[in-house]
Amino acid sequence: MRIAMWSGPRNLSTVMMYCFGARADMAVVDEPFYAAYLAQTGIDHPMGDQIIASQPTNPSQVITDLLGPVPEGKPHYYQKHMSQHMIDGVARDWINDVINVFLIRHPARVAASFAAKFENPGLADIGFVQQAELFDQLVAAEAHPVVIDSHDIRDNPEGMLRRLCAAINLPWDPAMLSWPAGGHRHDGVWAAHWYGAVHRSTGFAAAEGDLPVVEGALKELADAALPYYEKLKCHKL
Repeated sequence: MRIAMWSGPRNLSTVMMYCFGARADMAVVDEPFYAAYLAQTGIDHPMGDQIIASQPTNPSQVITDLLGPVPEGKPHYYQKHMSQHMIDGVARDWINDVINVFLIRHPARVAASFAAKFENPGLADIGFVQQAELFDQLVAAEAHPVVIDSHDIRDNPEGMLRRLCAAINLPWDPAMLSWPAGGHRHDGVWAAHWYGAVHRSTGFAAAEGDLPVVEGALKELADAALPYYEKLKCHKL
């Protein structure tokens, strides 16, 4: 089983990779298109040179690897993807050959969290538009993608993870609820900049509180992303 988890930044995506990576039957890969995305767009990201040096920059090679033999001979393969990495020129037809899950989060939370790590983010940087495009592609192909909200996972980790496993026909494994502190051995090199809080975790954080108050440009960003979030939210578990 190959599971492509489509998310935007600051969306519980790394925690979910650790969650699935805690299973003995699961190989994981961390944002395999990141280097290709930076190389093709020229966008300046923290640790950009190290990221480009650490991964294939040819999207076709990335896709071949994702559909090739599962690492370490494991029966299942969890692929953590950032939706915004699927830029024009990167093939998308391969997603019809994997199980697709969309991890969503309210854009006010995403905007507030991402802006603390990345200056002046725009709509293309946070993945909501691309998530909706990928979702529409799969629906048109009658591929039945799954949608899950990070807020619901934080509110009830075991209950929502059980529902997610059932939705993708993956047996439940209680190992998914905890992991060792310090990160995963397959973390991307960018973990030093982005994963500090997750590296200190050993399980899911408590339920989220009220939405953060965002103002000015961040409010405009959250408002622009909201229709795409609401579209996918209608289909969530």
